[in-house]
Amino acid sequence: MKNLVEELKWRGLYHDSMPGTEEQLLKEATTAYIGFDPTADSLHIGSMVQIILLLHLKNFGHKPIALVGGATGMIGDPSGKSDERNLLNEEQLAKNVAGIKSVLSRFLDFNSAATNAPIMVNNYDWMKSFSFIDFAREVGKRITVNYMMAKDSVKKRLTGDGEGMSFTEFTYQLIQGYDFYHLHKHYNCVLQMGGSDQWGNITTGTELVRRMNPNTEAKAFALTTPLITKADGSKFGKSEGGNIWLDADKTSVYKFYQFWLNTSDEDSEKYIKIFTFLAKDIIDALIAEHKEAAHLRVLQRRLAEEVTILVHGKAELEKAIQASNILFGNATADDLKTLDEATFLEVFDGVPQAEISRNDIEAGISIVDVLNEKSGFLKSNGEARRALTENSISVNKEKVTEEFQLATKDLINNQFVLLQRGKKNYFVIRIK
Repeated sequence: MKNLVEELKWRGLYHDSMPGTEEQLLKEATTAYIGFDPTADSLHIGSMVQIILLLHLKNFGHKPIALVGGATGMIGDPSGKSDERNLLNEEQLAKNVAGIKSVLSRFLDFNSAATNAPIMVNNYDWMKSFSFIDFAREVGKRITVNYMMAKDSVKKRLTGDGEGMSFTEFTYQLIQGYDFYHLHKHYNCVLQMGGSDQWGNITTGTELVRRMNPNTEAKAFALTTPLITKADGSKFGKSEGGNIWLDADKTSVYKFYQFWLNTSDEDSEKYIKIFTFLAKDIIDALIAEHKEAAHLRVLQRRLAEEVTILVHGKAELEKAIQASNILFGNATADDLKTLDEATFLEVFDGVPQAEISRNDIEAGISIVDVLNEKSGFLKSNGEARRALTENSISVNKEKVTEEFQLATKDLINNQFVLLQRGKKNYFVIRIK
């Protein structure tokens, strides 16, 4: 087997592992799993490291299991949390589980016939009929309270300024640990992977595999990835507008592409190793090229392209690039009209807007009235005429003269008009 751990290390995807993990992965095709808790009905880019880890696992000949936590999601993982999570109702939980399954299916082919084909499971399927008494006897008996109290996720909550930890969240590590035992027993899964904040939960699982298995030689291993941060130390995965989601209906492809395009030089050098599957020699060449001419943003562009293709596909990448060129390049009216409403509004987010009646548009309005009286884009008719004489006014990226009349044929998506003075001064007209 090729050395997966070595690959993860140079990419910055390796934090820690239990003794014997690397040897196990080198020795034979290994089944490993990562859990995804359904705290929302989609996944954001904070989950991409774990998705990519499963893809590397498969690419190196091992068998990945993606576990959606329908049961653990009912409790909420206390790791990294200072306060108790709000419990989700069953309807919301079912919606979240379905949404996460849909996202994961875009990256992993769960219908593949390959010997190392990925598997998707939901821990609710084996936890739903587990009575409290049975769980306490079969699982709780195996792990001491002292062992559970020593976990960082528990200690931080008990010694922090919050209200401590409920018994519900205290049991989380046992339930996640039992997942590992169940997958070990039914799928011969011997490795659990996750973020470094999951180390305590994962090692509880390795203990349960050993203590609940009648075979004293039962193997169980752990491997974690580092928590990704930005160069300034801030949390990765959020923008000023909130989470960057992996679903286009939550975060447009344009906005997704722009997030990666706008990463810093330092971050892009790190992220292109973590979030793409480019070979080391290609990445090294890109980094060298970038250092020669950082202003060309070679790294950021390649990073944005690779990750957008991975998540949304090549066709959507081309649309995102086209949308970017509309704002920063030489776009045409036809290019503008290809944008859907959400993308148009995001491309011109923050640009001043005004409304004009559809009746006025249908009747036809002179461009001078549009620029001043109807929109307030320019301060007076005189200023509007001077700008038109200077040939500095564009409607939907096309230069116009004082004789121009704005009509329904000029509408983008039958509801917008883009005005522009010079290269950077934009104004959006909305038709009501």
